[in-house]
Amino acid sequence: MSGTVAAVDLGATSGRVVLGHAGPGELRMRELARFPNGPVRVRGSLHWNVLELHRQVCAALELAAREADPVSVGIDSWAVDYALLRGGRMLGTPHHYRDERTKAAVADVHSVIGPAELYEVNGLQHLPFNTIFQLAADRRSGLLAAAERMLLLPDLLAYWLTGEQVAERTNASTTGLLDVRTAEWSESLAARLGHDRGLLPPLVSPGERIGALDTGVPVTAVGSHDTASAVVAVPARDESFAYISCGTWSLVGVELERPLLSEAGRAANFTNELGVDGRIRYLHNVMGLWLLTECVAEWERTGPPVDLPALLAAAAEVPAGSVAEFDADDPRFLAPGDMPARITAWLTEHDRPVPRDRAEFTRCILESLASAYAESVARLEILTGRALSAVHVVGGGARNELLCRLTAERTGRPVVAGPVEATALGNVLVQARAAGLLTGGLESLRALVRSTAEPRTYRPGEVRAR
Repeated sequence: MSGTVAAVDLGATSGRVVLGHAGPGELRMRELARFPNGPVRVRGSLHWNVLELHRQVCAALELAAREADPVSVGIDSWAVDYALLRGGRMLGTPHHYRDERTKAAVADVHSVIGPAELYEVNGLQHLPFNTIFQLAADRRSGLLAAAERMLLLPDLLAYWLTGEQVAERTNASTTGLLDVRTAEWSESLAARLGHDRGLLPPLVSPGERIGALDTGVPVTAVGSHDTASAVVAVPARDESFAYISCGTWSLVGVELERPLLSEAGRAANFTNELGVDGRIRYLHNVMGLWLLTECVAEWERTGPPVDLPALLAAAAEVPAGSVAEFDADDPRFLAPGDMPARITAWLTEHDRPVPRDRAEFTRCILESLASAYAESVARLEILTGRALSAVHVVGGGARNELLCRLTAERTGRPVVAGPVEATALGNVLVQARAAGLLTGGLESLRALVRSTAEPRTYRPGEVRAR
């Protein structure tokens, strides 16, 4: 038995809808629609244009119904961002996580519940845009007082499609309000922060049915946090792997059976997020290819379009060791803006040479990211006590040959690059299993990915010295 599902995969810069055809020994995908996504600045604040996302998704699903008659629809997106609802209607446009409104709100939360106590319950690394802090910002503004319900963005779209208000667990685990041990909302945290019981919707797990479209097609919960879906599609053979889900953000982690809530992990800013089938994604967020895309955006603001393949080829020709590195995790790089100027400022402050041209800037960024990845992998081994034999790079960064080679060099481990479309693929796999098109656990799903994908392996020592 084989069949087709529709996967809605929303990223921070673009969204797409793909058709996935799956069955025993069979897995393939076809992109049906792709559309831009990005922040909208309104009077100094960053927001998401969720109504346009909804319009694009609906148009693509209508096309999917005409072309393939899918047996299920699943939705994934980035984490932490949400809409507040009253009477089933949005109270304003959802904020973008890069908006700077949470600066004071972090202190508001920590004055009630300290960082160590928070980590003991939710297991999350401290990021100033986590949902728990965004809600505190909404309380400061008075908006939260009018709200009856919070819906994370993939759950918001599922509600508009089905009329059902739920929270999918992998994404809910990024809010800071979920107890990572029980995989349920922490009523204690919510009460201490003054949140009404009804604010947080009922929880569902990947593979559960949320509801149905007007046509009767089921909407199935997947790993709605895009990284949770991406990790499903890592083509690993055993547990001795690290993964880097590499896109706008780079999430460097391992998969565990249970949360790891050590003080050492908290101090190193490692997070415990829920994965598919109850697994734990133990990882560290690195700033990611956002650094390069913001540099390209700045260069294009003042000049002609940048040819990215040519830029990466020029960066590969920059002599090894000739550019300085910077701390890719420095919070100054979080907000949109003039990224080349910020990198220049960091290097100047630390008495390091500034790149002379765009190729050197690009090499500087990729070298810095590779070093950040290597540091995270080394810490993972120490924190988990697990020897890691390989690093799997999935997502858009798997296409970046120079970054993959540098990562192999820095980590001292083979880097297995691909699949590029891991997030959509993981979305498809969970839906297909729920629909009875596939069977088995994550290891079986990953074996199918290995048999149908063609990842490329980079080994240490392959970076050419010039």
